[in-house]
Amino acid sequence: MPNKGKLTVICGPMFSGKSRELIRLVHIAEIAGQHTKTFKPRIDDRYSHSDVFSHDGIRGTAHPVDTAREMLSMLAFAPRLPDVVAIDEAQFFDRGITDACLWLIDRGVTVVVAGLDRNFRGEPFGSMPELLAVADEVSKLKAVCMQCKDPRVTATLPQRLIDGRPATYDSAEVMVGGAEYYEARCADCHEIPGKPDFGSVVQGLFADQANGSGVPADASDMAGQVTGPDSGGSA
Repeated sequence: MPNKGKLTVICGPMFSGKSRELIRLVHIAEIAGQHTKTFKPRIDDRYSHSDVFSHDGIRGTAHPVDTAREMLSMLAFAPRLPDVVAIDEAQFFDRGITDACLWLIDRGVTVVVAGLDRNFRGEPFGSMPELLAVADEVSKLKAVCMQCKDPRVTATLPQRLIDGRPATYDSAEVMVGGAEYYEARCADCHEIPGKPDFGSVVQGLFADQANGSGVPADASDMAGQVTGPDSGGSA
């Protein structure tokens, strides 16, 4: 039985260099004489229908597929499994992508996955949480915030812009695009009009506990602080 492979997940906001890093790791594997195969979701045709591109123009050959099943079918019927399988924009794949990666790892394949860990709302995106949970290595990248331009490289979130204005919370989760619709922002500059007030939800949890078994006196104070004027509520 072959030694198991490993899963590396590269995540972060747009313009943080995820695809560039995936292409770099594939290139290193090829220099070392390993057989590689790269996949991308067919929905992502921003720069090419077939290849992987970084935002700064670095290119890698890839196979576009619609589902994790289609990817596995291509691999399973090949003469031999690759040494390395790379998957770009993993957030666009169906939930089967995690099982597909685990299947490959069990057969000794090294899997490298890149994708957005959070959507434009700042919430977990697609299958990325599951992939991060089972990853052997995680590389979480950051970008320069295009709002405050903090040189410390603090941007961890994708900001969607429609006609130059932040997209509202109830906008569709998936909208493929580049710099015309998105920019990287830090948490302080990230804006989502209409985002639910999670502070009130937390206050409700404390209230439920108080009505049930009781909570320490400072817990209610904490709930008040969460929803107070200095809590940094949603934009």
